[in-house]
Amino acid sequence: MSSVSIIDYGVGNLLSVARAFDHFNIHVQFAQTTEDILSAKRLILPGVGAFADGVQGLRERGFIEAIESFTHQGKPLLGICLGMQMLMTTSSEFGTHAGLDLIKGNVVSIPQQGLDGTPHKIPHIGWNELHPTEHGPSWSHTILCDLPQASSVYFVHSYMVVPDSPTARVADTFYNGQPISAVIQHENIYGCQFHPEKSGEIGLRIIQQFMKL
Repeated sequence: MSSVSIIDYGVGNLLSVARAFDHFNIHVQFAQTTEDILSAKRLILPGVGAFADGVQGLRERGFIEAIESFTHQGKPLLGICLGMQMLMTTSSEFGTHAGLDLIKGNVVSIPQQGLDGTPHKIPHIGWNELHPTEHGPSWSHTILCDLPQASSVYFVHSYMVVPDSPTARVADTFYNGQPISAVIQHENIYGCQFHPEKSGEIGLRIIQQFMKL
């Protein structure tokens, strides 16, 4: 049976994520020690809330070095929402804070207005479409394999990631014309700004594809 480990660091909707994997009879483990992380076959880094609190939760448990060691083994890691943001180098949420630096780039606040200058609500909440990026990889070799373009997924966030390399942007969404990184990738490390576990059939297909990596 395939298995996946969800990192338990005191922040995140672990049970909601775990239930999504149950659809495919995947054995779910909660990684609560560094040994759990290092021995995992695949890792999920979930998260909701503030960036600094999330990173502090990982640091207090000694998980940052364990996650780095895990990725150096070439095994797949998926960060979800805040989990994706923590993969980055830094965040400007409530100050400047260091991230895991597994994907080079920064976390910044979503612009307060669309490209036409019209103000919009922050946080960005609701269903929005995924679109290929100009310089990103083909979806055929990513967690978006076989998904139709403009597939809709569910977002809840006030900050967005800006990777240093445009090739790290697998898919973008657009909020009143403002491009937002929705899926990023660097080698065996993936991130979803949206919540696949709350994104219906499309989200389940993304989870299923992650399990094929």
